[in-house]
Amino acid sequence: MKPQALAVTRDNATPLRLFWLATLSMFLIVSQALMAQARGVPESFADLAERISPSVVNITTSTMVAGRTGPQGIVPEGSPFEDFFREFQDRNGPQGDRPRRSSALGSGFVISEDGYIVTNNHVIDGADEIEIEFFEGFTLPATLVGTDRNTDIALLKVEAEEPLKFVNFGNSDEARVGDWVMAMGNPLGQGFSVSAGIVSARNRALSGTYDDYIQTDAAINRGNSGGPLFNMNGDVIGVNTAILSPNGGSIGIGFSMASNVVTKVVDQLKQYGETRRGWLGVRIQDVTDDVAEALGLASAKGALVSDVPEGPAMEAGMEAGDVIVSFDGREIEDTRQLVRIVGNTEVGKAVRVVVNRNGKTETLLVTLGRREEAERTYPASQEVTPEEPSQMELLGLTLSPLTQELRDEMDLPVSAKGLAVTAVDETSEAFEKGLRAGDVITEAGQVQVLTVADLEGQIEEAEAAGRKSLLLLVRRGGDPRFVALSLEP
Repeated sequence: MKPQALAVTRDNATPLRLFWLATLSMFLIVSQALMAQARGVPESFADLAERISPSVVNITTSTMVAGRTGPQGIVPEGSPFEDFFREFQDRNGPQGDRPRRSSALGSGFVISEDGYIVTNNHVIDGADEIEIEFFEGFTLPATLVGTDRNTDIALLKVEAEEPLKFVNFGNSDEARVGDWVMAMGNPLGQGFSVSAGIVSARNRALSGTYDDYIQTDAAINRGNSGGPLFNMNGDVIGVNTAILSPNGGSIGIGFSMASNVVTKVVDQLKQYGETRRGWLGVRIQDVTDDVAEALGLASAKGALVSDVPEGPAMEAGMEAGDVIVSFDGREIEDTRQLVRIVGNTEVGKAVRVVVNRNGKTETLLVTLGRREEAERTYPASQEVTPEEPSQMELLGLTLSPLTQELRDEMDLPVSAKGLAVTAVDETSEAFEKGLRAGDVITEAGQVQVLTVADLEGQIEEAEAAGRKSLLLLVRRGGDPRFVALSLEP
């Protein structure tokens, strides 16, 4: 018996067609909804903006500046118009010579109902008076609680009769590239304004030691400084601080200091009126590929200790040449990360620091000092003068043991010891890596060198061990750094 085909007659064709069209439409609607949800595209920012706007403030600062004593700044000194402008100022009275008040604008946000406000340090720096304008239209004078120039963060305080509306900090480490964000503030003095964009990049560094910026394409202009960068939950994940622009306007490259940095600074400013950062007491540099090879490391990770002055690290037994690979249980990738972690660790805490020393790992217990109070001192060392000074060319360098005559010529202390670089071949790798006449080589292969023979011995040992490069500790003006030079011709 043959299977019968479904018979579609003129009578049932239309209902069937409508059924399939309805099914297809429903499928498309559900699919679009799921795709929109997957992308996280908000239908509107209006509800979020309405909810958090009352916590964002405009900041006006006022500073008394000295008046002009003449036509300086109007015409160049010696210009034929100088006398004309001086006569004009004299006719219009001495007001040009009087001190005058200068104003500046910025943004900020309230973080507690009792009136603590966060902004940028550069917004209020040097201000005599600080006035806060709230979204509802009233204004209050503010006092400065404390500032931190390293992160460009300032904490202000106002006294209000009623509890203020405020926002909370979010976890900036959870922000992902591509997430939606919203910036609020006072751009170009236009008052409360909202812009939206995405997180363009994470962990950007500009120029500071503790930089951890979120890059965003949300429009940020002058006047937005100190304002908040919100995630879609309405939590502050950054403080808008800087823009990259050839003309001073927004081109979609803005930077907000990450909230996980800001919160630690704000807590310390609120408690102490100043920052109190941890201090390890070492000079460090990144581990490059050639340095890693010279030290026999498996990878170019960690922070290479170039000097250990008197301080917490020296007391714990750390040495120049150690590579810090772990700090307080966190693996260290580079020097920037280590500086940030140490700075964010409380003063006086005893932490375990794992170092790689001569191919083996050692764990040191270091009690951190306070960076703001740290005074670097260098112990005097006994001068060692070779009996038969000699000069030789090695690795593109012309070297000579330090004598008192060379110390005087190079303006070095009596305690300085090592090999003086008296000339550098400009075609050599040493020149490419920044070595110059006047440098002093104090170690080779992590062993002190006082004579050219000492250096030759370290070169021979490195070659016998199959090393392709030799690690030198070089000092310039007292500042040390490691340089790896190739041993292959």
